[in-house]
Amino acid sequence: MNHPKLIFLDLDFTLLRSDKTISEYTAGVLKRCQENGILVGFSTSRGTTNIKNFIEQIQPDVVISNGGASIYYKNQLLHTETFTLEETRTLLSNAYKICGSNCELTLDTIDEIYWNRKEDKSQNYSSWAIFDDFSDFKLPALKFCVQTDDAEKAKQIASSVKNIDYLPFSDIPWYKFSSSLATKENAIEFISEYLNISFENMIAFGDDYSDAGMLKLCGTGIAMGNAIDSVKAIADDVTKSNDEDGVAWYLENKYKI
Repeated sequence: MNHPKLIFLDLDFTLLRSDKTISEYTAGVLKRCQENGILVGFSTSRGTTNIKNFIEQIQPDVVISNGGASIYYKNQLLHTETFTLEETRTLLSNAYKICGSNCELTLDTIDEIYWNRKEDKSQNYSSWAIFDDFSDFKLPALKFCVQTDDAEKAKQIASSVKNIDYLPFSDIPWYKFSSSLATKENAIEFISEYLNISFENMIAFGDDYSDAGMLKLCGTGIAMGNAIDSVKAIADDVTKSNDEDGVAWYLENKYKI
C-alpha cells in the first residue's frame, strides 16, 4: 500500500485519548511519518489558542482550526473565514434571547477564546479562556458555540444571519456555529491547491459530525472505533478507538510506518 502524502487528524476523541493527551507511542509514529516525507495535519473544531500544547508536542505541518475557519502551514496563517462584527453581535444577542440569559457561550477569535463562565472553567479545554459577558463585544468571531442540545433552538439562532453552518457535538450538549465556508473539507480543498497534493493522496481520521465531510473528501477516510455510527457508515475503514491509539495503530499496521 502506497504511503499517503498528507494525514489529517481530528483531535478530540480521535488523536487525543479521553484524558486529552497524546501518547508517546502515537507521537512517535507521527514523527516517523514526517521523517518519511509524509505531512501531518491537525483538523479540529478547537481554536488555535486551545491546541498550542498539542502543536508543540507534534509540530504538525498543517493546522486547520475552528472547524476550518483558520488554516496554517508551517505556523504561517494562510486563510481565515470569519463572521462580520455585525453578524457576531447578532448571533450573540439571539443566542441569549433564544436560549436564555444564563446560557453559556464561547467565542473564538484568531488570537483568543472568550467564555461567559467566570468560574470552574474546564481544565482540559479552556482554563485560559478570557471572561466576557458579550454585552458589548468588539471583535469578529471565527466560531462561536452555544450550550444547547435543542436542534430547533440552534436552527433559530442560525437563521439570524446568512451563510452559516451549524453542527452539534456528540459528546457535549453544545452547538457550533461558523461561516458556511468554514468547514474542514473546504479548508482541505484550500490546502490541496496550495500544496498541490491531490485528495487521493490524503488520509483523514475522525469520529464526529464535523469530520464526515473530510473523511468523504480525502482518498481514505478512517473512522475511529469510538466514532458515531453515521461517521463509521461513510468511512472507508474503521480503526481502534482513541484510547487504544487507533491512529498510530492504523498507520503502523496498514502502511507499515
